[in-house]
Amino acid sequence: MTQLSVNVNKVALLRNARNIGRPSVISAVETCIRAGAHGITVHPRPDERHIKFSDVYELAEILTVEFNIEGNPLHSKFMEIVRDVKPTQCTLVPDAPEAFTSDHGWDLTQDNKNLVTVIQELKELGIRVSLFVDPNPFQIQLAKEIGADRVEIYTEPYAAAFSVGREDSIFEQYVIAAQKAREVGLGVNAGHDLNLQNLRKFCSIPEILEVSIGHALIADALDLGLFNAVKEYLKVLSQTQSVD
Repeated sequence: MTQLSVNVNKVALLRNARNIGRPSVISAVETCIRAGAHGITVHPRPDERHIKFSDVYELAEILTVEFNIEGNPLHSKFMEIVRDVKPTQCTLVPDAPEAFTSDHGWDLTQDNKNLVTVIQELKELGIRVSLFVDPNPFQIQLAKEIGADRVEIYTEPYAAAFSVGREDSIFEQYVIAAQKAREVGLGVNAGHDLNLQNLRKFCSIPEILEVSIGHALIADALDLGLFNAVKEYLKVLSQTQSVD
């Protein structure tokens, strides 16, 4: 079964709209864990517009499941936080500081020199390293060559195609990318705009080890409640059938 890591950035975004500490990121995380989430993801950006640096340290003290910290290692404070916290996994993304959200993977023909040193340091700290990539077999090959343990495949193009009933035109790209990762010895994660409607088909790809889901799950929680929303995503993942 594909593992579910819940991204709680949007809980923090709502909390930050007021100065009263509600909703509590800690309480939300505890609810996700009680519901059966396999991991928790945060993406602390330099402007702290949702997850604050202090949240990362507080979560590290209470988590009983895998902790995945996403971010650009070239931005200030990110590597300092990761060195202090030592999460289970660090997912490196190429976001610019002003990025609205993650919207593309690394170009490892250009970015590899900086990443090699970062990956080496993270692995020496005992942290599993995942690189955020587009569904491109060549980029996946390069991710292996520079030392990554996993790739997280960017799924927004798949989700966009699914929303208009045209996912078959792009789905095969993800199948091929995941197969390439398996071939070269990389684990495969996935994330961005996955939801209860498109998740089942996507996770029929047998190589998908973990999905990181935030925005859609928190949106569903407005109707279902957070505990039940996590349960619904886990139900879909448990019922997924692999592609041939």
